[in-house]
Amino acid sequence: MSFSGPTLPRPTPTVMRVIAATAVVQLLLETIFTSPDLQYALALDPAGFLRHPWGAVTYLFVHGGILHLATNMLGLYLFGTAVEARMGSRPFLFYYFYCGIGAALTAVLLSLVSHQAPVIGASGAVLGVAVAFAIYWPDAEILVFPIPVPIKARTLVIGLAVLDLVFAQVVHDGVAHEAHLGGMAAGWLFFRLRGLATGRPAETPTPRRVVMVQQGVTREAGPRAAPPLRPAPPPPRPGNDPVAAEVDRVLDKISEQGIQSLTPDEHRFLEEVSKRKQRDIH
Repeated sequence: MSFSGPTLPRPTPTVMRVIAATAVVQLLLETIFTSPDLQYALALDPAGFLRHPWGAVTYLFVHGGILHLATNMLGLYLFGTAVEARMGSRPFLFYYFYCGIGAALTAVLLSLVSHQAPVIGASGAVLGVAVAFAIYWPDAEILVFPIPVPIKARTLVIGLAVLDLVFAQVVHDGVAHEAHLGGMAAGWLFFRLRGLATGRPAETPTPRRVVMVQQGVTREAGPRAAPPLRPAPPPPRPGNDPVAAEVDRVLDKISEQGIQSLTPDEHRFLEEVSKRKQRDIH
């Protein structure tokens, strides 16, 4: 399975539904329901959390403007499509809200020791999704405009965390950097706990190369190390679609080690891909 030429990540159902719902809410807030009181009711007020606990979820659908909305939804699209295909739609939806609530609770806990302004926006949840991407594909190369050289996903996520930490301590720009860190920490904790629950570290697939250029994603897989006493398998075929490259990797694993070697995540991933292809046919 191979592809040529730059392509956008293939949309996945849950990511597109979340983007659509968030965009519709923002449109309604800017055109029909323009009352500041309504926006405050949907926002997360850390100090007033006990009076408005639903804010830990509804704040994810409220943004400070079109640019804020577009930035978050672009990040969700670029990172979330591959992560949803890897996790499965339902686990991904749970994970997205889990990271968003984790970001919210971070702001709530910090409000006990310092003032925390009301929080809006899906940045904490989106950064949690970026953490998942970096855990699944740590060596994926991402080209971030205007930086002229690609950055590995793991390095990019660590860099974003450091920037948020520095901005939270030094720059008071009205952005909830602490909540961003909370969403990322929740994502890391999710995989850490899952690894402990299964008695092994969270699975990290074979390193591969992924280049994401603004709104495009390409992937070129490098050769994988051969298992002991086995001839080295042929290198995976290059491709532009992270999902397609992941399918190639899993199918290669089946051919080398048998279907019994697949992890529960890999079984779920193949089932999701099969369902999507059946929907495309019909």
